[in-house]
Amino acid sequence: MNLEIYSDLICPWCFIGKRRLDLALAGDGGDGVNVIWRAYQLYPGLPETGMAREEFLRLRYGSSDRAPSRTGIEAEAARVGIDMHYERIRRLPNTFKGHRLLHRARAAGVQHELADGLFRAYFEAGRDVGDDEVLVDVAADHGLDREETARYLASEDGSDEVRAEIERAANIGISAVPCFLFAGVFALPGAQEPEVIAQVIERARERLANPA
Repeated sequence: MNLEIYSDLICPWCFIGKRRLDLALAGDGGDGVNVIWRAYQLYPGLPETGMAREEFLRLRYGSSDRAPSRTGIEAEAARVGIDMHYERIRRLPNTFKGHRLLHRARAAGVQHELADGLFRAYFEAGRDVGDDEVLVDVAADHGLDREETARYLASEDGSDEVRAEIERAANIGISAVPCFLFAGVFALPGAQEPEVIAQVIERARERLANPA
């Protein structure tokens, strides 16, 4: 059964949802589940090079002091082993290249692991996951060739596929992430608890086995 995850690399709940999914898939619960990461952009209008996070917060909220508190998110992240550090984040990246890299990593069989690596780079280390050098570093950490990855990112390869994923998300009514899509039919929005994800996986299996 394919489990597609529509997600963005700068979405904290997507990172939390990924870790909760891992808990749900642990043991027998993950048997036969093929996880595929799909592209979604929270802020597609960002410049290709991104922008300073303080500037983004000022434009969106009037000042960074008016931005919502991240205390609750950081507490939820800590519950699943994420050491989140918003104070380290200096830039808000355009995530299109990161999604292209994830698309390429699928063929190499390391997409799920790379997604975690990119989330950690951004939310734990505060690195700019829209920057080619950062993307190459994280890719290399997960077994992808540095020079090949650099050439890929410098090209337009994968761009049409990522645009198609983003368009599909809009066409099927996804307006927030994370969103988990089971067998292309059963949608579960939000970073649900592992027990909820496991229940939906089992129900999806039952429905697929007995479509009537």
